[in-house]
Amino acid sequence: MPKFSELTEQEVLALAIASEEEDARIYAEYADGLKENYPASAQVFEQMVEEENGHRRRLIELYRANFGEHIPLVRRQDVKGFVARKPLWRLRPLGLDTVRKQAETMEYETRHFYECAAARTTNAGIRKLLGDLAMAERGHESLASKLTELHVTPDAAREEEETRRRMFILRVVQPGLAGLMDGSVSTLAPLFAAAFATHSTWETFLVGLAASIGAGVSMGFAEAMSDDGALTGRGHPWLRGLITGLMTTIGGVGHTLPYLIGDFRLATGIAIAVVLVELWAIAWIRARYMDTRFLQAAFEVVVGGLIVFGTGILIGSA
Repeated sequence: MPKFSELTEQEVLALAIASEEEDARIYAEYADGLKENYPASAQVFEQMVEEENGHRRRLIELYRANFGEHIPLVRRQDVKGFVARKPLWRLRPLGLDTVRKQAETMEYETRHFYECAAARTTNAGIRKLLGDLAMAERGHESLASKLTELHVTPDAAREEEETRRRMFILRVVQPGLAGLMDGSVSTLAPLFAAAFATHSTWETFLVGLAASIGAGVSMGFAEAMSDDGALTGRGHPWLRGLITGLMTTIGGVGHTLPYLIGDFRLATGIAIAVVLVELWAIAWIRARYMDTRFLQAAFEVVVGGLIVFGTGILIGSA
């Protein structure tokens, strides 16, 4: 799978054409899924389809002028650095908030792609068109405000503030939350299995520390290697990996540290209290940044945590 930096100008244009066509089809599906409950929002997406088709036609005309009639098939999934579009359009009925967030991400990624492509091309005509399309995609980022004004609240937030918030969530909150959830939940089973199997606070501490650091390293590398961020705007991969790995380790170490106390019952009681605080923090972050209802988030996190916690106790007591 080639990197974006390895593509020729011909392949970059072919990729842009395929991307515009795919985005237009996704927006058409959004329009179809929203028209029953949100007809005004569906019209917004129908207009987006027309604009994306216009971009595609301009790209094809430029491609013909420079490279002829044959357009090679270069798709997002063929290039390292692109992330696949989530198949939200398959869900019925479509939720307005869900669609809005996905559309925001799509427009930001497309604009970032055009900016990167324009920066590395040497053809003046291609550079101009890619720059124009980047500016057009920047205008599309106001889609969230349009939908908000129509169906959520009359006071739409400023576009720049919303963009910064989205990018903060994309680059910091999401990888950090993924790490915290993994570290807090996945280490419960080995920690409490060791605790109830040995009744030794020191041995339990060593098991928990090893599990926490091991999970942090694994999650950090997994996040860093999942997407290089060059085209999606998700930030430097190693920074995301560092955030994920660090939060994973913190999530596991939090309920491991109490076992530095020599009294087994006291250490276990404090560890369980720390686990409850961790699960509450995860639920709060999900409710605060992921637009999930707190009670729903708390229920999901607590149920998952209790299952893993119970598994560890059962295995340790066997």
